[in-house]
Amino acid sequence: MKSKTIFITGGAGYVGAVLVPLLLKKGYRVRVLDLFLYGESLKKHNHLDLVRGDIRDPLVVNKCLRGVDTVIHLACISNDPSFELDPGLGTSINYDATISLIDQSQKAGVRRFIYASSSSVYGVKNEKNVTEELPLEPLTDYSKYKALCEHYLVSQQDTHFTPVIIRPATVCGYSPRMRLDLTVNILTISALMNHSMTVFGGSQKRPNIHINDMARAYLTLLNAPKKTIAGKIFNAGFQNYTVMELAEMVRKVLDDPSIVIDVKPTTDNRSYHISSEKIKKELRFIPRHSVEEAIADIKKAFDKGLLPEALTDERYYNIRVMKKINATI
Repeated sequence: MKSKTIFITGGAGYVGAVLVPLLLKKGYRVRVLDLFLYGESLKKHNHLDLVRGDIRDPLVVNKCLRGVDTVIHLACISNDPSFELDPGLGTSINYDATISLIDQSQKAGVRRFIYASSSSVYGVKNEKNVTEELPLEPLTDYSKYKALCEHYLVSQQDTHFTPVIIRPATVCGYSPRMRLDLTVNILTISALMNHSMTVFGGSQKRPNIHINDMARAYLTLLNAPKKTIAGKIFNAGFQNYTVMELAEMVRKVLDDPSIVIDVKPTTDNRSYHISSEKIKKELRFIPRHSVEEAIADIKKAFDKGLLPEALTDERYYNIRVMKKINATI
């Protein structure tokens, strides 16, 4: 039996660089569409097709969709600062191109569409358990367009097209395409290189998920029976900690109590926390990794020299790359 072909947009990114090798190992054929703005970390493989192109180009997308069973849509301007740098660009990629991709996927006969949304679509909630059933109150354009794409995708469900949405927490841990603009990751590298960490505020909660578990979550959605996921939304975040707790955790894992935690005031007191009981109960997805492991993994990579010039190399920081190429993209 011929293995299924999975089309991953943004598959060369932080999560994709871990997800793609996992899918190849499981026997899938994988096609990646990416601009490769942050380098090419994916290794060559007989079942891997790398396409350099823009998700906003319908001709390129249409070609990529040929023979595809499932789409995993990761490509986007991936955080608030990068989106706010050029809202028009952000909208064209995160919303317009996503709607077009959904439409083209249906026309191409794609059976399953997995959309990477964000836990930030909830906005600030006071409820103890922020579940998938709560109303969405996005605070930023980035979150707003994620929510709008969710609504459109679910509305397109039919007997031949199975959409499913995942709302990830902040991902942490080492990836061959590393990001150091994520909370746990930047705290860890700062502690390793500067022997100090700067915490703005500190009381804000952040849900977290280890990058290996994030990749496994996509694999779970890929393999789940249609009836268990069709038109559904799943949170994916298993450790809700305050930023201060995360900083203290970094210091503990690195086993160096002399690392300084410099607390500074902030006007950004946005706090996010989510419940992921639904994905546990309905899909039996249980996380295997922790924030502590993510910190330890980053240290191992650092010690091996896999993160050269970690504080100055712009490829680790999405906003820096976006500023540099903003005029040409």
